[in-house]
Amino acid sequence: MTAGTELLTVPQVMARLQLGCSAVYDLVRTRQLASITLGRARRIPTHALTDFIRTRLDQEAA
Repeated sequence: MTAGTELLTVPQVMARLQLGCSAVYDLVRTRQLASITLGRARRIPTHALTDFIRTRLDQEAA
């Protein structure tokens, strides 16, 4: 993780993807969306969200 990496909360990712809570946790659980745990808090690095979106766009274009 680089020094400039921002960490997003699950509600922030929900808003950006316009998905529900369980859908975001399913993406994390199936390792489609990388995340880290800090104590009991789940955080998603911004680059992981960007990579997820890019991968999905590439899959749609193929």
